[in-house]
Amino acid sequence: MNENTSNHQPPCRPLTPEEIVTRRRFFECLSIGMSAICALIIGLPIVGFILAPLFRKSPGQWISLGKVDDFKIGQTVNVTFADPSPLPWAGITAKTAAWLRRENEETFIAFSVNCTHLGCPVRWLADAELFMCPCHGGVYYKDGSVAAGPPPHPLTRYEMRIENGEVKLKSAPIPITTTV
Repeated sequence: MNENTSNHQPPCRPLTPEEIVTRRRFFECLSIGMSAICALIIGLPIVGFILAPLFRKSPGQWISLGKVDDFKIGQTVNVTFADPSPLPWAGITAKTAAWLRRENEETFIAFSVNCTHLGCPVRWLADAELFMCPCHGGVYYKDGSVAAGPPPHPLTRYEMRIENGEVKLKSAPIPITTTV
C-alpha cells in the first residue's frame, strides 16, 4: 500500500499572519487583560465611594429637644441632639447642635449652628442679639439673616413643631456652600 493513500489528509496550508499567535502577542493580550481586571478591582470601590452620597437618602426624623416649659420666651439656647443621618460608627461626631429660640407661647425657631459660608460653628451673643462666626467674620441677626461678612445665605432653619407638650425639631442635612 501506498503511504499517501492509506493516510488521507488534506495538505497543510501555511497560516496567515492573523492566525499566528506569537509569544509576544499572547503576553501583550494577557497584560492588557490583567491590567483591566486590576483597574476594575481598584476603581469600582472608589467610584462607589464617590457616588454613594448622591443616592443615600438622609432620614428626616423628628427629634425631641425637651418640654415646652423648659424654654423661656425670648431666650436663645444651644440644644444638642443625635443626628440620625451619620453612619453607625460615627461615634461622638454623630452629635450635632442647634440654636433654639422661643418666640412666644407656641412658636419656636431653630437655626443650624453652622455658618453658611464654610460651616464653622456660630455662637450666640445675647447682649448684641447676634450670631457670630469667629473664623471668617460672618455675622447674623437674631432672625438668622446675614448682617455682615462673607456668608452667602441666612442661617439654615430647622422645621419645628410642638407635640404632646414637647418641642420637636426635624433633622435635615445642612447645606454649606464653598463660594466666597
